Amino acid sequence: MVFCEGEASEPDYVNALKRLPEVRDNTAVSIEIDPQQGAPITLVQRAVVRSQDDEVDECWCVFDVEWPQNHPRLMEAVRLASAHGIRLAISNPCFELWLTLHFTEQTAFLTSADAERQSRGLDGRIGKRIDGPRYVELRREATRRAIGLSRRHAGNQTPFPENNPSSTMYELIAAIEPAPASR
Repeated sequence: MVFCEGEASEPDYVNALKRLPEVRDNTAVSIEIDPQQGAPITLVQRAVVRSQDDEVDECWCVFDVEWPQNHPRLMEAVRLASAHGIRLAISNPCFELWLTLHFTEQTAFLTSADAERQSRGLDGRIGKRIDGPRYVELRREATRRAIGLSRRHAGNQTPFPENNPSSTMYELIAAIEPAPASR
């Protein structure tokens, strides 16, 4: 089960991922969108409750850090998720950084507004909705770039949430998409 903070781009992306034949044939992904947008702690609290259901194998929460003002109770959400086995796909500063990584490298710090402006400039969209299949085709490039950022932050010992830019969306993809060798 995937809990998304955003109401448009994140669900559009995960839904496109779900429709891939290699994912659709091997994984059941259910997306639940938080009706109270914008608070990672509420996503994690809801995920903790849902993770008690025997029918739910794994819960993920997809949310942003936000800059210059981080989400309130961000670190509390991360600790709560860790304590209950809830997996997190966090984009820093925001999901638009993950979208940007599908098209280009991004290694410099970004505010959320910068990331949104840059992402829209790359795909030409006007609103929050994205063409999910267009992005999913490029997920391996985004994954490679995001892993590179993670390694750089690890090498510099940059702690969360100072690890801007970064995204762990590739970990969610790895969890629901079979490894290429198994196809």
